[in-house]
Amino acid sequence: MKPRYILAALLAAASVAPAATFAQEAAPAANPASAIPASDKQAIQNYNLNDDVFNRIVKVSQDAKKQGIKPKDAKTDFSKIHSLDDLAAQVTAADPRIEPLIKKYGFTPREFLLANLAVTNAAIASEAKNNPQMAAYVDQSKVNKQNVAFYEAHKAQINALMTQDEAGGGQ
Repeated sequence: MKPRYILAALLAAASVAPAATFAQEAAPAANPASAIPASDKQAIQNYNLNDDVFNRIVKVSQDAKKQGIKPKDAKTDFSKIHSLDDLAAQVTAADPRIEPLIKKYGFTPREFLLANLAVTNAAIASEAKNNPQMAAYVDQSKVNKQNVAFYEAHKAQINALMTQDEAGGGQ
């Protein structure tokens, strides 16, 4: 999954984690997110997106861009990730400005990660509808249909934001 599906630029390193929610066939070495416990995968699946969360994610992303926080600078050591909390800790440790930034918009590091992974999973599930290769990796029983509908309703806005990020030297 390409990082362009992740709304918040802060979480490019986390882009492989959502695959664990859907992909069941990858070997653990090939899919570092497979180490994430079932309870965390369930939390991602059950996280419901809404306009408030979406708007706050957008604000974090825009503010991060203004501050020059770049996801490609973050190094993620997947051998140390055994939970969403571990991943959130690595993301926030990558730059001391990240945690205060997400808290400014009312997120805990874990909730911010959950929200972004929910968006990413919704994007994967949405794209899989028209992509047979991707569909092979999507377990439809784990798709949050509400989030897919939310993603699809906001897809034009998300794409516009991604275009701005790419044009502005982001991802």
